[in-house]
Formats: sequence, structure tokens, C-alpha cells
Amino acid sequence: MKTVTLRPEKRSKAHGRPRSSRSRPGISRLTCSFVPRKWYLLALVLACHSLGKAQESADFFRQNCTSCHTIGGGRLTGPDLKNVTQRKDRAWLVRYLIDPKEMIDSGDPYAVNLLKENRGVVMPTIAGMTKQRAEALLDLIEAESKLDKSHFIGLQLSERPFTPQDVDVGRSIFTGALPLKNGGPACISCHTVRGIGELGGGTLAPDLTTVFERYSGRRTLSTWLSAPLTPTMQANFSNKPLDSDEVLALVAFFQKTLQRTPEDVSTLRLTFVLLGMGGALLMLGFFDVIWMRRFRGVRRQLVRAKQSEMNYEH
Repeated sequence: MKTVTLRPEKRSKAHGRPRSSRSRPGISRLTCSFVPRKWYLLALVLACHSLGKAQESADFFRQNCTSCHTIGGGRLTGPDLKNVTQRKDRAWLVRYLIDPKEMIDSGDPYAVNLLKENRGVVMPTIAGMTKQRAEALLDLIEAESKLDKSHFIGLQLSERPFTPQDVDVGRSIFTGALPLKNGGPACISCHTVRGIGELGGGTLAPDLTTVFERYSGRRTLSTWLSAPLTPTMQANFSNKPLDSDEVLALVAFFQKTLQRTPEDVSTLRLTFVLLGMGGALLMLGFFDVIWMRRFRGVRRQLVRAKQSEMNYEH
């Protein structure tokens, strides 16, 4: 007769129950939970990458495009870009974004018509513009066009008439008498306008006397001031932007400068030169007086020493 030895079943340390070789719920749960988690992490990485690209496109658009364009806010120097991909195919838009002047010079009818609508202002070639970046910008414009209110609708300023107080505040901001809230430099450090004072302002940048007229009025100039396009202005104001009240006051001041009586620039320069020469003469006279006193003091000591020597000999 054959003896059968019965072995005790292995028990789970956690539950104290027999563990069957057929059923492995722990492994099953691990497998089921591992697969979704892997895809979840992958989706999260892709989502973060997409958000990063979208933010990069938004920053690029804000720095390079908002001074001339809005998305749903109306025409500025350039056209409103809302639904622009419905007005022209993407391939054409990408080529135009990369090199607008080349498209115009080639005689492209649509590009030439845009030039006429922009009153002869040629869209500048933007540094760093590539095919990939142009595609990303068009994706951004399409997404913003679907919103009820785009993030790039433009600076929302009061449309009320300017007051004398607005002009005075704008003048104070321009001259630096009223510091900018975010710490930006005063306009007069680089620019000037007629009637700003006997010495005028800075000459490193253009005269802004007629800037209100050059930018075709209030809205376009306001938008440009809120997001300047030139490299020097971007370096100074990208992290220290003007707020809406400061922009309104400066625009009011620039509108007022158009009404000033033109002054002879050569007269202002001559005044500056004469004042400089007068100051130099005063400084020379001051040093001459100091030198003469010093010279006489030294000479007096020498004479006394000589007299003492002669008296000693006698």
C-alpha cells in the first residue's frame, strides 16, 4: 500500500490564507495598474511639451507681433489676424512670415495688396523666424481665434477724451519728474520733443514730436507703447512695461506736441553749445583764481626765506 504524504499549503503572510498557484491577484493587479500608469505618464509628458511650445509661441507673438497686430481687436498698423488661416492657406502664410519683403518683391498679388492696405508699411523680417516657428504661430492664432475674447485683443484703454491733466502727467512721465511704476527709464534719457526745455532731451533716439501722427493716432501708438518692437525698447521695457494709465498719459502728451509751434533745432543746439562754453570759461576762471592764490602763497614763502638768508649774512 502506497503512503501519500500531505504537505501543508503555503499561507500568505499578509492574509493568513492559502495561496493558490493558479490565482495571483497581486501580480494581476500590478500588471493592470502598471500599463495605464505608463500611458498616463507618457500623456503627461506630451501635454507638458505642448503647453511649453504654446507658451513659447505666445511669448514670441507678444514680443514681436502685438505692436502691429491684434487677434480679434481690430486693425493696427497691420491687419487683425483673427481667422487669418481662413483667408489664406497656411503654406502661403508660412512663406510670408519667414520673408515678407521677398513675397512683395516677387509681385505676389495678395502680398502687394496687403502692402497697400498697410499704407506702404512693409512687415519687417523677424529674427529667429523659421518654418516650425511660423507653423506654431499659426496654431496659436487659430486657437486664439476660437476664443470669445483672445488674449491678444490688444491694450484696452479708455476712449474718453484727453484732459489737460493727462497731458501734464504725460509730460512728467516723459521728463522723468514722475517715475514709472515698474521702474523703466524716462523717455527724455534717449528722446526729445519740441518745447521740452532750453536744453532739449536726448539725441540717442528719434525726436518724438510727431510720433502721434507717424503712428496714425491714438490706438496704434498706445499698442506700440505697451509692447515696443525695437531691440533697445524691448531690452528696457520687456520686464518693466508701462501700465495703461501711463500709456494713456504719454499718448495725450504726444498728441499735444503736434500743436506746438515748430522751433529751430539749430537754435537749440547753439544754445546748448554756448551754455557749454560759458560753463567751461567759469571753470577755467575758478581754477585760475585757486592757482594764483597757491602761486602767491608759495612765492611769499620763498621771498621770506631769501630775506632771512640775507639778514643772517649781514
